[in-house]
Amino acid sequence: MELEDIYRRDLNLLIALRVLVEEGSVSRAALRLNLSQSAMSRVLGRLRELLNDPLFTRNGQNLIATEKALLINEQIQFPLEAIRDLLTPTDFDPSMCTQRFVVATTDYAMQTILPFALPKIYEEAPNISLDFQPLQHDNIYHQLTAERADMAICRPVSEIEPLRREVLGKVGVTCLLSKHHPLVDKPLTINDFLTLPHAMIAISDGVKSLIDESLKPHGSMNLIMRAYHLEAALAIVDRLPLVITVPADLAYLVSERHDLVIKPLPFEFIPFDYSLIWHSRCDTSPAQKWLRGILKKECGRLIEKRVMDLGLE
Repeated sequence: MELEDIYRRDLNLLIALRVLVEEGSVSRAALRLNLSQSAMSRVLGRLRELLNDPLFTRNGQNLIATEKALLINEQIQFPLEAIRDLLTPTDFDPSMCTQRFVVATTDYAMQTILPFALPKIYEEAPNISLDFQPLQHDNIYHQLTAERADMAICRPVSEIEPLRREVLGKVGVTCLLSKHHPLVDKPLTINDFLTLPHAMIAISDGVKSLIDESLKPHGSMNLIMRAYHLEAALAIVDRLPLVITVPADLAYLVSERHDLVIKPLPFEFIPFDYSLIWHSRCDTSPAQKWLRGILKKECGRLIEKRVMDLGLE
């Protein structure tokens, strides 16, 4: 086909095809392209006429791409990325940025990771605003597409493709005891761990199930409390011989402040990855790339330091 013939075609339709494949939904694609649902349906009709293929079949509320739609989507990926890079301004100055960023995250990350990145973020970009929202583990794709969150910080509990992912670092789990605990000067054994009253704090992202799996050869713990914040356990830590299981990063932060002693788990537990996750629509945005870079650098450095300090390698 000659260039003149290509010029007469509406190449915006190919962008619409890519968004439809990524979203698997006319309504979500319409939201991304700032169209009404009926207008998006007409775009899909024009695409079918242009490419001489049904392109999608319906499965309930979702669209299933045909072989031809998937092939074309793969073929246009690199040309579209090249055009996007060409048209995207490269001189990004965070000090002039006034953008609002929506970050979906867990209680754990809010308590232990993000506070250490925030000073650097606002030092470089004092005019931005950050909107932290509770992470919806079972609905993360919807949260990053239809609900327009810019990124998420979590341990994903299921497959996240086609979302993007970058590992921030590894997170371990450890125990806290009161300095008045009868085992404060003794090793914590697996029998102690299973029989003593137990509180589990800020273990989200399916981490409790990982602990339960690691404990299978030994038995189950005497869990009397599960909460998202340490204060609940602190209220009874001197009344009971309580063992508090927490992410190692949280133990690192609170042990000295609350006069607690850190004890390693008395069984093997492999530290898990904590990740930064985002949708491809945010890939090349200079502001988004800047914020992801800061989070990766600051949070990754913090996690790495704690891993070394707590001997979790």
